[in-house]
Amino acid sequence: MKFKLPCEGVETPFYYYDMELLRSTLNEIKECIAGSDVHVHYAIKANGNPEILKVIADSGFGADCVSGGEIEAALAAGFSNDSIYYAGVGKTDREIIFGIESGIGCFNVESIEELKVISELGERCGKKVPVALRVNPNIDAHTHEYITTGLEENKFGIDMRCLDKAVDFATASDWIDLIGLHFHIGSQITITEPFALLCERINALTEYYRRRGVEFPVINVGGGLGIDYDNPDENPVPDFKNYFDTLISGISLTPGQHIHCELGRAVVAQCGSLITQVLYVKEGIGRKFLIVDAGMNDLMRPALYGAHHKIETVNAEEDACEEVYDVVGPVCESSDVFGKGEKLPAVRRGDLIALRSAGAYGESMASTYNMRKLPGSLFIG
Repeated sequence: MKFKLPCEGVETPFYYYDMELLRSTLNEIKECIAGSDVHVHYAIKANGNPEILKVIADSGFGADCVSGGEIEAALAAGFSNDSIYYAGVGKTDREIIFGIESGIGCFNVESIEELKVISELGERCGKKVPVALRVNPNIDAHTHEYITTGLEENKFGIDMRCLDKAVDFATASDWIDLIGLHFHIGSQITITEPFALLCERINALTEYYRRRGVEFPVINVGGGLGIDYDNPDENPVPDFKNYFDTLISGISLTPGQHIHCELGRAVVAQCGSLITQVLYVKEGIGRKFLIVDAGMNDLMRPALYGAHHKIETVNAEEDACEEVYDVVGPVCESSDVFGKGEKLPAVRRGDLIALRSAGAYGESMASTYNMRKLPGSLFIG
């Protein structure tokens, strides 16, 4: 990527957003689902920057929220109330009441215990609450153990063996409007097989409940579509066509049913980079350390998951000889490492480095650990 950076006035580290790429990504999604029964809700947890949210809301997408704070951010950005869906295993009473009074489109309920609380709070508010039951389909998404969510031993969702009890309670409650089934099997999924298997599970479940006289207008498949972290320039936009084709061809919809998706990373990851400046090039014994001013508190994924983001020089001399570095930050933790054995053009103090594909779970997971300031943002295009 060619970065259009101002010469001065922006303090490093900062998040760099290519808004033209974001809009191209959104347009690609809209083209793929045009004329279909698919609705996309952007997963705000990936990046809740108000500028990002406004562009996505203006494009006509819904919002997927996992906290009351995210619902507030969605409303402030202009997402329509009925397009906001609210998931999460630990919704507080205050958050549930806020969602009910705001008239959001659906609560994705993750346990029978939560279902009972929502019914009670709906009665207190005097409003019938639209609900989808999050089903744990026990599908291995073949991704990192920290971001797989569809296995039966996971904290998320209702085990299929308990689903009848949840459906019976919801249909009997005067304060629950059971409108759908919700699934989410994991994140950063780069193969089609888990999504195809999910379609089979969905068809079996909807047919089972149809025979019992229960219809679900909303079939929410969650998100999970991955991106190419190694080659962000070659693959700046994920393979949305294959993803949506798999869902549209794989799920047997009846009249009145619609597919809902909750894409986050796939929408915003590639449009963002974390720009950081080289503080020191430290000569170690047998290796060189490239010490930068961004830390694990600015981009948590490498420390949290052992994830790797492509590392590039922004303004190094083009004909510089290649060197090998361990790229590390200033935070007082041994896990504050962005990459080991990185081959880069020879770097000097003051050079700028880009940590690519940081548009998702960069800014949204940032903290002030070590009492460091949160980075600013630069929007281009």
